[in-house]
Amino acid sequence: MNGALSWPFLRLYALVLLYFSANAILNVVIPLKGSSLGATNTTIGIIMGAYLFTTMFFRPWAGYIIHKYGPVKVLRVILLINAAALILYTFTGLGGYFTARILQGVCTAFFSMSLQIAIIDALPKEDRSQGISLYSLCSYIPGILGPLLAIGIWQEDDGTYFAVVMVAIAILTGLVGYGSTRNSHNEVKKTEPPLGMNDSFSQLFKNRYLFRCSIIMLVSSMVFGAVTTFVPLYAEQVKNGHAGIYLMIQAATVVAARFTLMKKIPSDGKWHSFYMMGTLLMLTLAAQSISFANVGGAFFFYTAAVLMGVAQAIIYPTLTTYLTFVLPVNNRNTLLGLFIATADLGVSLGSIVMGPIADALSYSLMYTICAVFGILMVAFAYGRHKQFVS
Repeated sequence: MNGALSWPFLRLYALVLLYFSANAILNVVIPLKGSSLGATNTTIGIIMGAYLFTTMFFRPWAGYIIHKYGPVKVLRVILLINAAALILYTFTGLGGYFTARILQGVCTAFFSMSLQIAIIDALPKEDRSQGISLYSLCSYIPGILGPLLAIGIWQEDDGTYFAVVMVAIAILTGLVGYGSTRNSHNEVKKTEPPLGMNDSFSQLFKNRYLFRCSIIMLVSSMVFGAVTTFVPLYAEQVKNGHAGIYLMIQAATVVAARFTLMKKIPSDGKWHSFYMMGTLLMLTLAAQSISFANVGGAFFFYTAAVLMGVAQAIIYPTLTTYLTFVLPVNNRNTLLGLFIATADLGVSLGSIVMGPIADALSYSLMYTICAVFGILMVAFAYGRHKQFVS
């Protein structure tokens, strides 16, 4: 095996899988623990939301710092902070959980940027999309099995099991991380100094490549966030609908699609309009199928899970790979951080914005609005080839 499947990269993917395993467990345990302690939904929401909000805020800074010091040196520091955050969960209450979530958010911003930049810098251009797809795949796999493990730990009603699992993940992640970077010299490429952060933020609107990709990622993530947050509640209105089965089908589809389609994702620096339009059309159809499921039944509900999974598997690695070609090298890391932050923001908005819409109208009409957003993105993705090649 060579390229994105060579041994050094396989170790990096294993590190990604271990790192995100903790969060897959915590996403279930924290709400259950908060509820058992008498916390309100608002309090639980603030604790859970602190993670993603912090990650979104620090991503651009992560790209900037990694450009200056290199991904390996940054990654080693982050692994130590992550271990401290995981251990903090084992002996504190809700206040400690809030602090740990913030620490995890900071770590995830730097961890994901370090890994993706290392993969982008080390792989030849034709293998970039495959490397990014495998990274994304390994970050998603824990979301399939982690919740089941979390429920098993919670049902044991013994905090020792939770503590042992958190400490074990912290130690294993650190060992694999340091082992994966042991032979790296952490050389920072000599390029022009990056733009300041204020200038970098302005590029969201000035750089047409970044602007287009960020808008598509933001809106797509809003749809993904609305599905993740409200499908467990909406499923009760669907005849023979089951939220667990829906989420399992969607997650399995993401994993299968990312593994089987990773070589099909463009890695040539060109904007493939019809490829993106077709993917966004799947996202649109998925949202509308969910909307229609309260009338049409489980067939539309579970068909939407497959369509949504395929769209989710393709959109992020395609846009990320394209940007690695067209963004200026001296500021690429920071701008990629801004782009990924739009994905975090989109997921948050999928809950914050779509929740009041569902209250005012209905879940079904809310998902129809998501489908309208998808149609707008299909049109937005169209462009002549020469306009979007750097």
